[in-house]
Amino acid sequence: MMLESINSMINQVATDPIHQFVLNKIADFQIGGFDVSFTNSSAFMLLAVVLAVVLLGVASSKSATIPSRGQSIAEIAYGFVAGMVRDMMGEDGMKFFPLVFSLFIFIFFANMLGMFPYFFTTTSHIIVNMALALLVMAVVIGYGIWKNGFKFFKIFVPSGVPPVLYLLVTPIEIISFASRPLSLSVRLFANMLAGHIMLKVFAGFVIMLASAGGALILLAPVALAGTVAVVALEFLVAFLQAYVFAILTCVYLNDALHPGH
Repeated sequence: MMLESINSMINQVATDPIHQFVLNKIADFQIGGFDVSFTNSSAFMLLAVVLAVVLLGVASSKSATIPSRGQSIAEIAYGFVAGMVRDMMGEDGMKFFPLVFSLFIFIFFANMLGMFPYFFTTTSHIIVNMALALLVMAVVIGYGIWKNGFKFFKIFVPSGVPPVLYLLVTPIEIISFASRPLSLSVRLFANMLAGHIMLKVFAGFVIMLASAGGALILLAPVALAGTVAVVALEFLVAFLQAYVFAILTCVYLNDALHPGH
């Protein structure tokens, strides 16, 4: 009976491309009637943080004139994000470097962990991305008002627009600003979700064609080549989505530094 149950679960994972996104409780906790259980998503978020801290910490702990591979990777990541922040916000924006770097590294590691078989992709759940996006917008609004006062709201009144058009432009700017957390989170969620579903579907084609027999088995290598190509594409997407999230964060933080520019 147990063996049949295990086989059924394996078949479900192999045939259902959505099953990989199911949340499973590892430890059940209830606080004040709210479910705060530790899930597989929580575990892989924690794993992403631990890996980032350990790998970057070890890489930067022994600085040398001739850097090791780990030190080189850490320096490249630091320089890449620092250059992004300077290009988008200027030298004044380096105060936000720890936030942008942390977001980039966390999303990058979370995306990459999801590429391993039987691992969980935390960024495929929109609630995780929404929490990160709301954090960014809270910093933008909080710092923008603290630094600029009411001048921060000049972002809703673009310069160079004829006064008569403000009745039309200002509501559009407000709606655009309010939709930023949604667009920031949905972009990452949709790309990771669709990519992993496509990868699972292609892998299923390989298994079905290989087990079909007859002339169809000749198509299995084609499906396998397509799967390899999709895997390579997904690794690229995993990096690009971390980069896009980070660079849009810089764009939004620039509004807090220079409202109305």
